[in-house]
Amino acid sequence: MEVEVRTFVTVTESLEKVKRAVFNVFTPDTVKLEEIDDTRAELICYGRGPECLKKLYSALRRQRILDAARNYIYRGVAGDTIVFYLNKQAAYVGVVSFCSFPDRESPKGAITFIVRSSDVKGFINWLAPRTFKGKPIKEYPPPDP
Repeated sequence: MEVEVRTFVTVTESLEKVKRAVFNVFTPDTVKLEEIDDTRAELICYGRGPECLKKLYSALRRQRILDAARNYIYRGVAGDTIVFYLNKQAAYVGVVSFCSFPDRESPKGAITFIVRSSDVKGFINWLAPRTFKGKPIKEYPPPDP
């Protein structure tokens, strides 16, 4: 499993605060900043294997939003790739909030997750399993890296 996380950093934002938002939900192996123009840059982070998503995994359980997460994540499946968006401002304070329309629902832009996995269903079952009365019916092992 390979994970790419992207978000824009505008001139009105602090790079350190944007990094904090991303790092609250993701543990990257590598981080780079690409200048786009005079008004913005793009923070691009890469991770491999389930360990890079442990913060997101824990937050989904702590906030008890596994069913909602599962719905949002399934919407972004295309072949062996999954794309989903998190609100950047919510992530800054350690809260996971999914965005259906990232440009409208996250005023400072969303955090985009791009996950590539040979076992998409296994990945989703691990990250956001089905629940009963708010608790996972079954916890699944992490997918192979």
